Amino acid sequence: MRLGVDMSVITAKAIPIRERLIFALDVADAEQARGLVEQLGDSVEFYKIGLELFMAGGYFELIDWLVARHKKMFCDLKFFDVPATVAAAIKRLNHRGVTFATIHGNQAIMEAAAAAKQDVKVLAVTVLTSLDRGDLDDLGFNCDVEQLVLSRARRALEAGCDGVVSSGLEAIPLRQYIDNRLLIVTPGIRPVENRPSDDQKRVVSVEQAFKNGADYIVVGRPIRDAAAPRAAAEAIHVSIANVFTQASPAQ
Repeated sequence: MRLGVDMSVITAKAIPIRERLIFALDVADAEQARGLVEQLGDSVEFYKIGLELFMAGGYFELIDWLVARHKKMFCDLKFFDVPATVAAAIKRLNHRGVTFATIHGNQAIMEAAAAAKQDVKVLAVTVLTSLDRGDLDDLGFNCDVEQLVLSRARRALEAGCDGVVSSGLEAIPLRQYIDNRLLIVTPGIRPVENRPSDDQKRVVSVEQAFKNGADYIVVGRPIRDAAAPRAAAEAIHVSIANVFTQASPAQ
């Protein structure tokens, strides 16, 4: 092992390098989404679509369009309702070509979602990357961020969920204290210094996310708002490949 990379933390799951980047397709409508997907071409293989596109209409038609182009899908709607309703929502995603779906909520919600899933992997949201210690105080959580993330991740695994959405800042303790089977999907990736106007607070770089133990990263604005989105995506793939090359035993 080369210096600077901890093999006990870095994920050893057999995930293709180019599938470790998930692009957050956060645009105003399905027409813009299709245009951006076509612009990105084969530089992105995995897409996350969330609430903005859901509210714009044509959500499932967009999923079908992406699946027909052999893209992997992350349905990020953060289902949070009574357990039976969340279970029914997860059932709607089975056998549609969706890889991941997000849920929020307590143990009963997580258990209901896990029981309803078939070919969809359920990810439990731990603490949004837009929240910090002050925000948790506002929400009435009398614990630090790391403790809350670990608690929710442990309960998610016990409930039968496949993984969690977590900041890269908490990925190391997740790998140290939670079963390595847990998938860690990390948003809040910023290749450069965060701008004051950015709503993400707990951020890490591409390299740090994977060195801390993430399985996947979710990147939106750094690709979408780049002068050359396709080149920006390809540069991220190079950064990811470098991390895993460093983590491989020296030849």
